[in-house]
Parts: sequence; C-alpha cells; structure tokens
Amino acid sequence: MRRQCELLGLNRSGIYVKRKGNGEETCENLYLMDLMDRQYTKHPSWGVKRMKFWLQRKGIRVNLKRVRRLLRLMGLEAIYPKPRLSRNNPEHRIYPYLLRRLDITRPNQVWCSDITYVRMGKGFLYLTVIMDWFSRKVLSWELSNTLDTSFCASALKEALQRYGKPEIFNTDQGSQYTSKEFTDILKDNGIDISMDGRGRALDNVFVERLWRTVKYEEVYLKEYQNPLDARTDLGEFFIHYNEERPHQGLGYMTPSEVYSGQGAGKLVNC
Repeated sequence: MRRQCELLGLNRSGIYVKRKGNGEETCENLYLMDLMDRQYTKHPSWGVKRMKFWLQRKGIRVNLKRVRRLLRLMGLEAIYPKPRLSRNNPEHRIYPYLLRRLDITRPNQVWCSDITYVRMGKGFLYLTVIMDWFSRKVLSWELSNTLDTSFCASALKEALQRYGKPEIFNTDQGSQYTSKEFTDILKDNGIDISMDGRGRALDNVFVERLWRTVKYEEVYLKEYQNPLDARTDLGEFFIHYNEERPHQGLGYMTPSEVYSGQGAGKLVNC
C-alpha cells in the first residue's frame, strides 16, 4: 500500500485515519476510487460485482459493500443499453426523454448536463458541465465537494446568463436534476425538460465522450493539490477544449467555431 500511495502522490498517514467531510477519504480508499474511476471510464457498463472481482484479480482484498459505497460516493452507476426498472423519488417528477428521433441541427437547440468524479492528491471533487449538444461546446462548468443541487444550478444560471437559453435541456434522472430548485430554473425560462431513461448509455452520449476526454487528457495527467489547483487547470483545459482542440465529429472544427457558425456548411455529420 505504501507504493500505491506514492504512485498517487498521497500521504500514507491517511490510511489508518479516515477523514470525514470535505470530499476526503483514506489513502487506501482514494487509491481504490482512482482505480475504479479509470476502469469505469473504459467500461461504463461495469457494475459493483464485476468491479469487485476485477479488483480482487489485481490482488486487492475488497468486499461488495466497500465497492458499492465508493462507487456511490463517486456518483458512478453502471449504464446499460436498456433501462432498468427502479423506484423514483416520489417527491421528484421524472420528465420524458424528448430527443428520440429528434434532428438536432443548430446551436442552442439542446443543452445537456452531467456530473463526474475528479480525484485530487488528498480528497476529491465533483465536476458538472453544461454542454451545447450540437456544437459540443462546454458553456459552463462548476466544482463542488458535495453532490448537492446548488453547484449544478449555479452552472446552469451561468450558462443562461452568458449564452441565452436552449429549447430543450437534457439530463439523467439524478436527484440534482430532478430537484425543484433545478427544474424551476428551466421552467421559469420556458425550457422543455428532457430526461434519459435510467441507466441508458446513449441518451447523453456526448457528455459521456466529454468525460473520457477530460479524464485522459487532463485529470489523469495531473496531481491537483487542492480545489484551487483543480479549478485553475480545468479552466485552462476547457478553454483549450472549446477554442483549440479540433473534433473529428465536427469535421475537425472546434466547438466554439461550430457554436458561433464559423465554417458553416463544413459540418458533415454530428
């Protein structure tokens, strides 16, 4: 375990003293979370049992209860090609999925959002983005050390203030997005609400692709020492992603070029 912590740049003294609050966990759990995050990014259909057996095959002694708790802590849930039956919070309305067979042909027609886990040297954060579906442009983003609604709502308000409003807003059925605080912002702005089928892999496909890009081209290459470092480096990355990084699916234009209408007519297939 000493070597594992050194590879992650973690303080081994945290192994035996579990810290509570502010997104902090023991060194051993942070190591497991990093392993599972990387594996989930490659194989998002993996559930608790498969993840447990994969860890055990790597020589790590871990039980289902621990794997389940850490995956929930990271906000990770296996996604499948078909929806799973589950009970929804009776206090939160679930909205229908509006994008099926919809031709998305212009910026601000559909926005989408999601949340992912970001590790640091000591602890972890949650990252949310607001993305324009057509152009793939990240319109706003926010970090938090808890999975509450406020940081998602903050990112949404910023995007609305900077870019106007979309016709449709699509998310998964996470409690942050089904909450009254979040849906009231959409309703007050006359935006149609769309929600993925629970556990569906393809309903929010472009955000899933964004997370892979963020993880492999930024997060896994860095060692954020604190939330300020994470915010600074992620801010620089999203500028690069929007303004400089060409996208194959956008005809090798950047998201900002497509969003602003530059090179109109060159975009062959989204």
